[in-house]
Amino acid sequence: MPKARPYIFYGQTQALCEECLEVVPAKIIFQNDNVYYQKRCLEHGVQKTLVSTDIDYFKLCKEYLKPGDVPEKFQTEINKGCPHDCGLCPDHEQHSCLALFEIIDECNMNCPVCFANSAPGMGNPRSMDDIEIMLQTLLESEHEPDLVQVSGGEPTLHPEIIPILKRLKDSPIRHLMLNTNGIRIANDPEFVEQLNEIKQNFEIYLQFDSLQAPALKNLRGVDARGTHKRALEQLEKYNISTNLVCAVRKGVNDNEIGEIIKFAQEWKCIRGITFQPIQDTGRNLNNLSGNKDDFRITLSEIRQSIIDADNPFNAEDMIPLPCHPENICIGYGIKMGGTIQPITGLLPKEELLKGVNNTVTFEKSAALKNAFYKLFSLDACGEQSTENLQTMLCCLPKVEGSEDLAYDNVFRIVIMSFMDKYDFDLGSIKRSCTHFVEPDGKIYPFETWNMFYRSLKTQIVKEK
Repeated sequence: MPKARPYIFYGQTQALCEECLEVVPAKIIFQNDNVYYQKRCLEHGVQKTLVSTDIDYFKLCKEYLKPGDVPEKFQTEINKGCPHDCGLCPDHEQHSCLALFEIIDECNMNCPVCFANSAPGMGNPRSMDDIEIMLQTLLESEHEPDLVQVSGGEPTLHPEIIPILKRLKDSPIRHLMLNTNGIRIANDPEFVEQLNEIKQNFEIYLQFDSLQAPALKNLRGVDARGTHKRALEQLEKYNISTNLVCAVRKGVNDNEIGEIIKFAQEWKCIRGITFQPIQDTGRNLNNLSGNKDDFRITLSEIRQSIIDADNPFNAEDMIPLPCHPENICIGYGIKMGGTIQPITGLLPKEELLKGVNNTVTFEKSAALKNAFYKLFSLDACGEQSTENLQTMLCCLPKVEGSEDLAYDNVFRIVIMSFMDKYDFDLGSIKRSCTHFVEPDGKIYPFETWNMFYRSLKTQIVKEK
């Protein structure tokens, strides 16, 4: 009798050698209810990496693939081959669903997990001319960008942060986010008042990794609970839309996922949570040692923790996002009377795949598609009308309508996983839709910017 292999060979892809970062062939194998990439580098041998703990969900992601949305303009040519032609090149399969503007490298924290290596003393605020180049680059590529996130470093340290936000608000950008650790929001009431003046179609992306001091010290180097509390109190005062972003590391804060979801429901200003498995790049990579399986956590593990936690989101409520299904999982619900009614599970997959960009649709009616796009796409963060929400709720039999419902009642959970040298997949990177826009007039996928291009650009800046 022939001897069976201890795994199922599911397919083949191209990945990265974890030592030299060369593109190498990789088997996709199912073994012990998990999904692995088994890579082979001519110089560094065979490497095996866990990429999912849920074979069924891994397969499900492939069913949510949809045609990519092409940018209006590419900035580079196909030359060396992916991932070494970023800019974007014509071989990239997805436009910029989420565009990041890094406006400064300076930070008032020195987080051990920082993928950007930002820290006190880094400086390098981008000029208003730089911001304008970044904006025009994006507008040439997108015309009406869905979502722009202003980031850093700590962007609130930029001396012209308010003029930058106002300039972006005056552009055709549909929704604007400010990615911040919350220190200035917690300590500068006048700054929060200025944010309140621009809060329509604007959202705070608030660093919020844990409710416990030991986990915060592990991930951020400090116990930031007091800062988080004061920042949320200020945002609640003006009801400024807020999304908590939780960087997750195995064995550090992954046991808090359910508690963080419960905590978020207590605040009117919080529209949802984004859980991000920590990308092993930048300073975080330099701080790691030991077996990678001891500190890495997969999207599927976080999804399962959400499903297992004491909250209404079940497996059918946490679904792949069609623009980048392998790396983004979403769940939407309505907050009513202190509880959440999930709605994502009510949407037929076939209808969802008919949507454009990030739209989650469930009806063929153009009016309903429009209302659902405005309210429930991944990038929906503006204040929407009660009328739009009411129109949708009429079509959801499991949700009772209310005249008082508005965007304040929206609650979303997003799991956003960024590939690194361990789980890099060439097919998936071509669908990456979270992009950095740089003053060099180019647009880079989040993953490849951090792995290949950031250090090169930093060196150029230092030499100048």
